[in-house]
Amino acid sequence: MSEGNDNERRATRARHFSAREIVLLCLIVLGLGGAASLARWLEVRQPKPDAQAAVEELYINAQTARRMSLSFNGLVADWYWLRALQYVGRKSNAYQGTFQIDDLSPLNLKLLAPLLDTATTLDPQFLAPYQFAAVVLPAVDTEAAIKLVQKGIAANPGEWRLYSQLGYIYWQGGRYSEAAAAYRAGAQVPGARAWMNAMAGMMAAQGGSRVTAREIYRRLSESDDQQLRELAIKRLLQLQSWDERDALRRFLEAHRSRNNGRCAAAWRDVSAQLRAARVPTNQSGAPLDPSGVPYALVPERCEVELSEGSEILRK
Repeated sequence: MSEGNDNERRATRARHFSAREIVLLCLIVLGLGGAASLARWLEVRQPKPDAQAAVEELYINAQTARRMSLSFNGLVADWYWLRALQYVGRKSNAYQGTFQIDDLSPLNLKLLAPLLDTATTLDPQFLAPYQFAAVVLPAVDTEAAIKLVQKGIAANPGEWRLYSQLGYIYWQGGRYSEAAAAYRAGAQVPGARAWMNAMAGMMAAQGGSRVTAREIYRRLSESDDQQLRELAIKRLLQLQSWDERDALRRFLEAHRSRNNGRCAAAWRDVSAQLRAARVPTNQSGAPLDPSGVPYALVPERCEVELSEGSEILRK
């Protein structure tokens, strides 16, 4: 009798457990369905790609998207992040000229800030949009970039890298005292690198110098983001090239002073100086830029420039 009652109780518990499982499964399915419906709704209503469009707008604001995501905020945040990247991709494909990742202003990216803001409103701990904003947005909308990274700091006070990125934005804008304050504040965060304090000092002392720029890009070259690393390496090579061209101009100016104002007609005219300074040259004696391409001599102006085939950034 007792065994029969136990079996009956176990069966009842099993039925109740199955019912709970069914309810939970239904909630999950409904949530995923709602998130998918939101994504489809946004996809249908997004404007068609049009490089010539004069007006762009976001069809749903960040707070509304958060309410509609049915607690699947992370999933929808990922969707907005992908939309932001696709938006930049469409604009860059439609653009006929050249640009750098840290200066996308020619693309007229009106929707980029709202898309990144929506992604971070849905998931405030999603760091990638903040990092992207720090590098890309300043050339498009500096204040939007600052606001977005400050939002990231408020939501992630333990992320010292966000303070570094805020300092980077201020540095780009020539706002050296504010950059120093951002680096100094970040240096106080537990786990922050020791160089954060050093950067604060450099900003205060020589914010506009190449020394400071080199240190900033050296730190960016240690980023986990591949695009940021590649950008930083290109900028470091550009800085190296600027230093090299300054040295070559001094050689050319010295030659002109020794030759009654006559400019060097070819690199061989300053070959002795190049050898003494251990400047890398090709077989014809032309100095090489950091990408391995010979520098171009402009005899009529006693000037040195990058050659057409050089891979060094020009601006």
